Amino acid sequence: MLSTGPEKPASDRNDLKTIHTLLPYLWEFKGRVILALSMLILAKLANVSVPLILKEIVDALDQPRAVLVLPVFLILSYGILRLCSTLFGELRDAIFAKVTQRAIRRIAIKVFAHLHALSLRFHLERQTGGVSRDIERGSRGISFLLNFMLFNILPTLLEISLVMGILIVQYDIWFSVIIFFTLVSYIAVTLIVTEWRMIFRRTMNNMDSKANTQAIDSLLNYETVKYFGNEAWESKRYDEYMQTWEKAAIRNQISLASLNAGQSAIIAIGVTLLMLLAADQVIKGAMTLGDLVLVNAYMLQLYMPLHFLGFVYREIKHSLADMEKMFSLLAEKKEIEDNPGAKILKSKNATIRFINVNFGYELNRQILHNISFDIPAGQNVAIVGYSGSGKSTLSRLLFRFYDVNGGCILVNGQDIRDVTQQSLRSAMGIVPQDIVLFNESIYFNIAYGRPAATPDEIFAAARSANIHDFIEGLPDKYDTIVGERGLKLSGGEKQRVAIARTILKDPDILIFDEATSALDSKSEKLIQAELKRLAVNRTTLTIAHRLSTIADADQIFIMNHGRIIEHGKHQQLLSANGAYARMWALQQQQERKEKLSSRN
Repeated sequence: MLSTGPEKPASDRNDLKTIHTLLPYLWEFKGRVILALSMLILAKLANVSVPLILKEIVDALDQPRAVLVLPVFLILSYGILRLCSTLFGELRDAIFAKVTQRAIRRIAIKVFAHLHALSLRFHLERQTGGVSRDIERGSRGISFLLNFMLFNILPTLLEISLVMGILIVQYDIWFSVIIFFTLVSYIAVTLIVTEWRMIFRRTMNNMDSKANTQAIDSLLNYETVKYFGNEAWESKRYDEYMQTWEKAAIRNQISLASLNAGQSAIIAIGVTLLMLLAADQVIKGAMTLGDLVLVNAYMLQLYMPLHFLGFVYREIKHSLADMEKMFSLLAEKKEIEDNPGAKILKSKNATIRFINVNFGYELNRQILHNISFDIPAGQNVAIVGYSGSGKSTLSRLLFRFYDVNGGCILVNGQDIRDVTQQSLRSAMGIVPQDIVLFNESIYFNIAYGRPAATPDEIFAAARSANIHDFIEGLPDKYDTIVGERGLKLSGGEKQRVAIARTILKDPDILIFDEATSALDSKSEKLIQAELKRLAVNRTTLTIAHRLSTIADADQIFIMNHGRIIEHGKHQQLLSANGAYARMWALQQQQERKEKLSSRN
């Protein structure tokens, strides 16, 4: 069942902290910020001066016809001030545009880079759709916050202060008292009701992220949905989130209507009281007709920004709520970081040593138990075992996607925790069992191994991986788009693209994790020959299930339940008649059956 109760904030960041985080991005262009604020002040001064000129025009025209003179200068001044109030505002927006867009760009880059710096554990647990939606809403919230906080709340407060000052100096104190209590009442109602409404906004955000996550997950697994005929069930799951979102959205809209009605009532009462007071003063002769027009103009002038101030405050609160989850991503701690003073890995003629390595993805579930083995420079060491024995975990630890819980891993005598992650990973190339490609061209996916490579080098890598002729036979050749996660290619084609990518990288250390598992026998023999050529003079770790692919390895280690139970060369292990010999016999028997069935 889905919870429909109030959603708690995504993090314990408060609004001031969020705003404070944005200030350095503003100050990068402090000259533009100061100039934009100057334009803002000039625009508001022009705006406040308009009713003063209007008062003078009305008083000049409120004369007996015999002495009536057209106040041309005042009318021209009125027009110029009207123009300036708009012109300075537009100049302000144009000057500040670069500040806003640069801030959005820098924060987006920071979040993007931070997500790539987080551990594999975070990415295995994350929900991609929700994360992408959080970033999208957060970026949009930054734009709104920067523009409206600086150019609507501040100028509105400035305008209110200027009007209050003029009314206090020129007129009865009661004008200022009425305006003051109107403003206080308006702001109090806005703050109280808006805080209450944020419950619904957060619920909407949460359900929106969850619905988007489920939708993307379902579409990525389109074939699985079709295989099991679960289209209706997927729609029902999606609708469960959307129902909760709908309820929150309706409550959000009703509460907004209530807030707007309350704000309008407060303003209406304030305007009525002011006009009653002003009309009384005109009748008594204490004020002119121009003064009455001035007071009315100021109230109308204040009403719109004040009403807009309520809208802006609500939207800023919404923006802050939208930014909460994005900033919580930045608050995620990096599980794997370079140690202070980390050195560059010396990877030439690399020797690899696993020394008493213990590891578990969770504290209560240990995967590896005191694993120790060496890979001498230039040799190929194979790790075999049943599924779930911990073979692929070794490659993840070697890439330092996780840190070992006990023991250490050395490359050329350097603990991999004491070298930079960049130098460690640039020295290694891997062909994994589960190949995931970018939804780009085949050329792009091969070039990803070394983006600066020339076209000839990319074509040579494709030839080495025995995929060049296949690519050339496609209608779009190397420009062929491989689809989401490479789904337009077969398993063997994807694996050959991955092999080409690794060949192009030209690393000092090679890891083959079931590198030919998706290939047919003919392709496997071709690729195996290329992999052997590629592995010459390179330190190689081969993780395999099919024993025939590693029979010529320099050393073979057999794993079971996270422990090494046998090791030696192929013939030695067969002679020992242990676990390896049993696995070999079983696989040979299976291969004979497959050959017989294929002949029949």
